[in-house]
Amino acid sequence: MSIQIGAQREKLADRAYRELEELIITLRLRPGSILNEPDLCSALEIGRTPMREALQKLAAERLVTIQPRRAMIVSEVHASEHLIVLETRRVLERLIAASAAKRADKQEREQLRDCAEAIRTAADQGDIDEFMRQDKEFDRILGQAARNPFASQSCQPLQSLSRRFWYYHQGEAELSIAADLHTQIMLAVADGEPEKAADASDKLMDYLEAAARKVI
Repeated sequence: MSIQIGAQREKLADRAYRELEELIITLRLRPGSILNEPDLCSALEIGRTPMREALQKLAAERLVTIQPRRAMIVSEVHASEHLIVLETRRVLERLIAASAAKRADKQEREQLRDCAEAIRTAADQGDIDEFMRQDKEFDRILGQAARNPFASQSCQPLQSLSRRFWYYHQGEAELSIAADLHTQIMLAVADGEPEKAADASDKLMDYLEAAARKVI
């Protein structure tokens, strides 16, 4: 019985994490907002223990800041810190892209082609929410196709921080350019070209870094 209860709590903690992460990334919970645990439990209809576990995970991923003897808050967005995020992502993303190009199966390659088309459509329509959904799907497929859970799991929280940064500075966003750069990676992976995929990943990181430097 205790094992079953523990599994249920873990699932609730995962749900709390996913829902809170989305609220934070999309800025529905703004940087600097105080996170009142009882209010969050009520809003998401989740108990305090799984909610606390979700908040601790978000704090470990730097989306939430725990202030000693004070409230938890949504972490602020700093361009200078984001440059360090991108510095780290650059190494991991290059590895993931090249590995995915080598190891993706037929279904994953087709999924990437579909995702490339969808992200272009979102950019053409100026739909940043759909663009971000497709960006997250792109990261998921690529991470799975790379067959390297150490790299993909290390990269996931960095990708979340990058998405929030993009939302925060979406006035600087050029979705058509970003869509083209993402598409280059997806098609290189789908075509099974590791070097081309790695180089395309570097180009995306170059663009994201240049965008971050504009707001410093």
